[in-house]
Amino acid sequence: MVYIPYNNQQSILQRRDDLQEFDVEFYDKADGSKPAKEFIVELPPKMRAKMLRTVDMLETNGSELREPCSKHLDDGIFELRAQIGSDISRVLYFFVIGRKAVLTHGFVKKTQKTPPSEIERAKNYRTDYLSRKENQK
Repeated sequence: MVYIPYNNQQSILQRRDDLQEFDVEFYDKADGSKPAKEFIVELPPKMRAKMLRTVDMLETNGSELREPCSKHLDDGIFELRAQIGSDISRVLYFFVIGRKAVLTHGFVKKTQKTPPSEIERAKNYRTDYLSRKENQK
């Protein structure tokens, strides 16, 4: 058994608190709509609360967030995962330079694997996001 003095534990926790949080933002389409935000707002109250807690965990942990809360899907696209009973919701996102995560859209999961069309939609939203950010420069 290893003994860790209380003071060392506290300093480790303090160092964790000193880490800069990630900015989490909603992807906005050219028409101004925000698919991920609209999805989360429409969730039933318990599921919405759980998904918002998962978003908070993404802000705190960023790219260190792992299963069961987050999972890498394909080509830099990740999913936030929330489940209440047999109801499963997912919000897809990607990271950009500067400690930022962008939530693209959400869906209610009905199959074992994440549908490829949902991953492709997130990739398309990422391409649009990055090209519009590049054009703003």
